[in-house]
Amino acid sequence: MNILCVIRQVPDGEAKLRINNSKVDLEGVTVIMDGMDEYGVEQALRLRESGASVEQIIVLAVGPARNEDAIRTALAMGADRAIHVETSEYLDPIALSKIVAQVAQEENVSLIFTGGQQSDWDSQALGASTAERLSWPQVTWTNALELSGETLKGKHDIDEGAETFEVDLPAIITTQQGLNDPRYPTLPNIMKAKKKELRKDTLDRYGVQAKIRHVSSNIQVKERAGKLIDGKDPQAAAAQLLELLRNEAKVIS
Repeated sequence: MNILCVIRQVPDGEAKLRINNSKVDLEGVTVIMDGMDEYGVEQALRLRESGASVEQIIVLAVGPARNEDAIRTALAMGADRAIHVETSEYLDPIALSKIVAQVAQEENVSLIFTGGQQSDWDSQALGASTAERLSWPQVTWTNALELSGETLKGKHDIDEGAETFEVDLPAIITTQQGLNDPRYPTLPNIMKAKKKELRKDTLDRYGVQAKIRHVSSNIQVKERAGKLIDGKDPQAAAAQLLELLRNEAKVIS
């Protein structure tokens, strides 16, 4: 069985962003692998370590050259090889799903991991649109998973709480926090990752065009109120906080 892990590279949550010519300017901004995608890479590794018959764990990234940093991180975690479709063009989830589906078919993949919600898009569409293209079942927001033969068993979140599931391969799983704790790449594995296969592709190979055109960007900025609350008297502090939330922040009535 081959497993495909789709990863995205996104700005660090603590990074300060700015707009330049109606676009988000990432020059000098720290970028990292999307946390939800990282859970997918870790889970693929854990399935193999649990004794599942996993031949290869393949990482797929679509984006500009800087994505190689995130790819090397995934390889250092333990993935076997990677495919980087290098492009500076903005691709929406529907367009990206066409690439994911083609790679899955070409690489004889039986299981795809992707993040439940991409940090840069704030979208949950990638898993669903890929599942539709492949006519595969999809399980979303997974927080527990194990493989028994050709059947995945696990648990995922629903509106009412959580439910257990079973699904036969091939399948698509979207991941989230709580599924696992991703490992940190060790120095020896970081060095080994530099020698692992990283195939470079172009969009032309997949015949993909973006369905959504980027027009402009806007970053929401809120100034801090700068209010300090003395916590020596807990009851007085709570009353003061309630007053600020009601009359200044206006988040409660």
